[in-house]
Amino acid sequence: MARQLRAEQTRATIITAAADLFDRRGYESTSLSDIVEHAQVTKGALYFHFAAKEDLAHAIMELQSQASRRVVDQVDDQGCPSLEALMWITFGMARLSVEGPITRAGLRLATGGVEVRPPLPHPFTEWLDLVTRRLLGAVRESDVHPDVDVDAVAHSLVSFFVGTRVVGRSLEPVARLPRRMAEMWHMLIRGLVPVPRRPRYLTLVTRLEREISVV
Repeated sequence: MARQLRAEQTRATIITAAADLFDRRGYESTSLSDIVEHAQVTKGALYFHFAAKEDLAHAIMELQSQASRRVVDQVDDQGCPSLEALMWITFGMARLSVEGPITRAGLRLATGGVEVRPPLPHPFTEWLDLVTRRLLGAVRESDVHPDVDVDAVAHSLVSFFVGTRVVGRSLEPVARLPRRMAEMWHMLIRGLVPVPRRPRYLTLVTRLEREISVV
């Protein structure tokens, strides 16, 4: 049991070190030797768990997907309206990026040409489906204008979320992400939500930004 625990800890250390380097330098600019040095493990330990750099990238994307799904499941358990749920989910994913490198690296890998191996879905496809379903629910619940183009809004929201991180990676610290999410939602609420329902959701934006900013 002790040997198994050490092996699991070593694997987690390697993944975290690789995620940090992939996020900061990019996949192509990071070598296995860089990861060995950053993780402070031997090459033998790395190759025991991962045969190639691509295997490490895939492991990171799998962990990102699992973390995102946990966020969605936790929000769904609250039973809140669809638009509120979508807001909680986007801020929850932003929280993951602020807290550690796995989600940040998974996003960079997804935008950097690393192939996603089936049956793992591409994160952007997964997020588009998630956002589309919540927006359709929000239309049914009258929290979003009935004539809105749901597909266009879903695509724009995912692009905004991804683009904010891609641009911010070079221009500002990741801690700025909650503010960017709040800016996104302020614009979306004013464009999507009927006037009588806006105050509730604008107040929720402020609350969510504050909660994540103190992480």
